[in-house]
Amino acid sequence: MRRDELVRWLNEYLQVSAFKDPSQNGLQVEGEAEVRRVGVAVDSALAVFERARAEGVNFLIVHHGLFWGQPLAVVGPHKRRLQALFAGGISLYAAHLPLDAHPEVGNNAVIARQLGLTELEPLPHPKYGNIGVVGRLPEPRGLSEVEELLGELTGMQPLVHTGGGRQVERVGIVSGGGAGDVALAKSLGCDLYITGEPSHAHYHQPFELGINVIYIGHYESETFGVKALAERLETEFGLPWVFLDHPTGL
Repeated sequence: MRRDELVRWLNEYLQVSAFKDPSQNGLQVEGEAEVRRVGVAVDSALAVFERARAEGVNFLIVHHGLFWGQPLAVVGPHKRRLQALFAGGISLYAAHLPLDAHPEVGNNAVIARQLGLTELEPLPHPKYGNIGVVGRLPEPRGLSEVEELLGELTGMQPLVHTGGGRQVERVGIVSGGGAGDVALAKSLGCDLYITGEPSHAHYHQPFELGINVIYIGHYESETFGVKALAERLETEFGLPWVFLDHPTGL
C-alpha cells in the first residue's frame, strides 16, 4: 500500500482534524513511499525505533509522538531518534487523543468492550472533548472481580483506591493520565473510575468523593488502541503488523 494513501485513510478514520491536541497528530516523519509492514507502539523512543527497524517495519504508528506543541532542536536524543527512523526508511504516524476517543479502536472503547460494558456513552472532558467512555456492567459486580479482570487484561497488578462501595455497576474510563478527572466521573454517576497512572495531587479525591478508582498503568492502558487499530488495518488492507512492546511499568 502507498504511504500517502494509508495516511489519508488514517486521518479520515481517526478524524485527527477534529481534536485540539498539541501532539501534532498525523504523519510526523516521512519514510518509504510503499508500506511493507506496519508496527504499532505506545511511545516514541529510540529503543522502539531500533526494534521497528530490526523487525522490518517501515510504517510505525504510535500513541505518543515526537512533538508536543513546540519545536525541538535536532540534537542529542531527538537527533538519535530521527536518525534511527531515517536509517530504516520508517514513517512515523502519531495518534494521541484521536486514539483515546475513537468509538471502535480507541483505548477507552476497547477497554469497555473487554469489560463487557453496555449502554456506552462518551465521557465529556471539559478540555479535550469526548475522549473517555462511560458504561454499565450488565449487573453489579464486586470491585475485586473487576480488579482481577483488569489485571488479566493488562498483565499488571492494578492499584485500587476504594473510596466507594464494594459493588460497582456504572463505570467511567479515561486511559493514560486521567487521575485529575475523578470528580468528573463522580458527577456522571460513576461508582468506579478506571484510568492509567495515579497522581499524588489527586490522591484524596476518591475517598472524599466516595468513588472507587482503579489505576491500571499509563502504558498498559494505552496498548489497547494501537493493537486494535493494527487489527483494523490488517482486516481492511491485509497489511502485516507487529506490536512493539516496550513497557515502562508506569
